[in-house]
Amino acid sequence: MTTTNENEQLISAQDLPEDSNLDKNLRPARLAEFIGQDKIKENLKIFIQAAQERKQALEHVLLNGGPGLGKTTLAHIIARETNVNIRITSGPALERAGDLASILTNLGEGDILFIDEIHRLNRVIEEVLYPAMEDFGIDLVLGKGPAAKTLRLDVPHFTLIGATTRPSMLSSPLRDRFGVTYQLDFYEVEDIKKIIKRSAKILNIKLDDEAAEEMARRARYTPRIANRLLKRVRDYAQVHHHHTVDLRTKGFGVGVDQKIVREALEMLEIDEAGLNPMDRKILAAMIEKFKGGPVGVKSLAIAVGEEMETMEEIYEPYLIQSGFLHRTARGRMATDKAYQHLNFKRGIF
Repeated sequence: MTTTNENEQLISAQDLPEDSNLDKNLRPARLAEFIGQDKIKENLKIFIQAAQERKQALEHVLLNGGPGLGKTTLAHIIARETNVNIRITSGPALERAGDLASILTNLGEGDILFIDEIHRLNRVIEEVLYPAMEDFGIDLVLGKGPAAKTLRLDVPHFTLIGATTRPSMLSSPLRDRFGVTYQLDFYEVEDIKKIIKRSAKILNIKLDDEAAEEMARRARYTPRIANRLLKRVRDYAQVHHHHTVDLRTKGFGVGVDQKIVREALEMLEIDEAGLNPMDRKILAAMIEKFKGGPVGVKSLAIAVGEEMETMEEIYEPYLIQSGFLHRTARGRMATDKAYQHLNFKRGIF
């Protein structure tokens, strides 16, 4: 059986070190290859084509959505579709005004600056960013006291793409400076299934339709988790079942069917609804200890021995999206679906 930490990492949509090489191989390069988020793709096509016809840099773009839904991938795709370079950083990495100035002055005309976790930008950095976004210039203060001087640096016409999982934490002045905002939603199971089949082909995994469907239903509506599950199922199939060799590519591959997927995910303790042991522990605690709620997230976190931030960022989004939990003004409440899934009856506690 997997450990608590391994279970948490497996179903976490946060970017993990183990994902880096996999993401590079599986990440779509063009809009035509990107599966899901159809409305955003259609809007992006028009947005990009219009800017190219005007021969102008794109307006600044804000991408909202949970981790693992494709914000970084879309930023790379926008850069490729517009044939410009992209520079990547994150809000916490920009500590001083000089850090931002160095990046901006080294951009080319029309290039893209991608700032992940932009809601975590230092307020001082935000103040420097405002004129850069509006007037393509940076005002730096040199020296201190009466001898201090202001230096104006021109920067190329660039496009800022900001990504955030918490748009409510963005300051209004920063949010208002983005010309375009897109909200990425959880994916449909059918789209996750297509993503898994595409990834399986790239990884030389022979995957039948039922196996892809089984994984898609347990992937928490998130491409990053779907690809992570595919990798773990591949490892299981390689060790516990006969591997196959694709004679066309002469490469190493494995064959995966629905039975293998079920065996692998049972070993990983991920049930048919995509819940892992901590998900089930949270729901069981709500029902057994708090009579189904409402209960505050702090009390619930203490009851299951988990950090409150981890509860809110890793477990709650999927439990709410999949209908096992309601978040109300008075606290969290278990739904009828949660009672049924865990075989509890209302009113017995």
